[in-house]
Amino acid sequence: MRSAEGFAEFAEAAAPRLRRTAFLLCGDWHSAEDLVQSTLAKVFVAWRRIQRHDTAQAYASRTLVNTYLADRRLKRPAEVLTAVLPERPVEPPAPETRMVVLGALALLPPRSRAVVVLRYWADLSVEQVAAVLDCSTGNVKSQSARALSKLRELLADDITTRGPVTAPKNGTS
Repeated sequence: MRSAEGFAEFAEAAAPRLRRTAFLLCGDWHSAEDLVQSTLAKVFVAWRRIQRHDTAQAYASRTLVNTYLADRRLKRPAEVLTAVLPERPVEPPAPETRMVVLGALALLPPRSRAVVVLRYWADLSVEQVAAVLDCSTGNVKSQSARALSKLRELLADDITTRGPVTAPKNGTS
């Protein structure tokens, strides 16, 4: 289990799940791929310390979220303040539900986004999310409540400006 071949097998099996989680955190595939590569490099360094195979996925998930949060702390988005609001752009055609939700998710702060992704996409319990983020369960619950409230607000604003969002007719998203 501690060999380089064992790590290669683990990385091949874990990469797709890590990539999907990273995409939900980052919002674009290129950044998600970079995040997964950084995560797997950190897991490889610690590979000899990971005693059991069943803990490797949890360790990789926690490393992924910690790497994402550390990167977001270092790269604060720059805001440009202006005295005049820009003109409203021409309304594009209504996006698919998935794109609307991803856009709203991108507006959440990194830690809140991590809570929502881990709690509702990765389907982790409050206790598991608290363990991954190294915080209390109360913190996870309050951040989750605030993030969901913000998402509801953002999605309600989107529906009032664009109209109701409907699922695609072919059943895919």
